This record gives sequence, C-alpha cells and structure tokens, in this order.
Amino acid sequence: MSESTKFHSVQDAFYAGGLIAYPTEAVFGLGCDPDNSDALSRLLALKQRPASKGLILVAADYSQLLPYIDDKRIPQERRFEIFSKWPGPITWLLPKSERVSDLLCGDSDLIAVRIPDFAPVRELCRALTKPIVSTSANVSGMPPAITAADVIQQLGRGVDWLVDVPVGGNASPSKIFNAMTGEQLR
Repeated sequence: MSESTKFHSVQDAFYAGGLIAYPTEAVFGLGCDPDNSDALSRLLALKQRPASKGLILVAADYSQLLPYIDDKRIPQERRFEIFSKWPGPITWLLPKSERVSDLLCGDSDLIAVRIPDFAPVRELCRALTKPIVSTSANVSGMPPAITAADVIQQLGRGVDWLVDVPVGGNASPSKIFNAMTGEQLR
C-alpha cells in the first residue's frame, strides 16, 4: 500500500471520506465509503461522472452486501445462478435496500454488486470491514488506469490513498447482469 501524507492507513483514509485507488481484476478501481455522501459526491466530481449512472459495490462476501440489498426481493429461483457466479468477475444488479443513496445507485431501484475472486480487493474489503465503491480509476471517457502511474497521471491529488499492487490478469472489466431477469448489460 502506498504511503500518504494525510493518512496513516487505508482505513484512516476510507473512514475520513477519502478516495481510494486500488487494483481490481482488470483495471484500477476508484472507491470510497458507500455510506459517506460527501465522499460519493467527491468521487463522482473527480471522475466527471453523472450520478444517474450509478456505481458498483465490491465486497469480501455476501454478508457485507446485506445492508445495501433488499434480500427478500430476490426470487428463490434466481439465487443459485447469482451465488454460483461468486466469487468472480460477475456484477449483479440486485434490489437495493431503503438505506442506499441515489448517489450510489443512480436512477435505478437496483444496486450493482460484486464479490470478486481477486484477493487484493477482498482483502481490502475485509480490512475496511465493509464493501467499497468500485468504478474505474479514470476521468469519464478516458482509458481506465491499468497501473498506479496511470492513476496518478489521470487523477493525481484527487486520490487520498493508492494501493500500489498490480491489477489481475483479466482482459476486460466484469460482466454486468440484471439478477432479476438474467439479462446481460455489459
């Protein structure tokens, strides 16, 4: 993990509303505390991304996602497919809980969530004891950051903590499916 002049640890940065850049399976992600609306607003402004598009949450396991999901609305017949794809590079759109900010899910009543099989992301979520927002670490419309140097070049001082570990070997970002219908969106 990178040293920071403002924070002593990734946990300090995260819980103070900082933006964290970290490696995912294919690209660097940019994240923050999903319960901190100031951090969410700052992340969207740094990326120049409209809030209406929504963001993804990554987690170490399903239990970390439960506060953000309306689990009882997931049809029983869809559960096997959802859980059989995790951990892995599949992002599911699931019914959001009432506590979820519109900054996190955009105009949708679904929230995008993933349990990756990439150990550094799961370890980060375990260290933070909760999910982290996951969007590509780049300005919207620019190529996603593949290295820590790319993150610094595009986002510079907007990032409060950089987890300087190589990305995984996946050639493309996660696939996104609507868990309620099975439709692939990306």
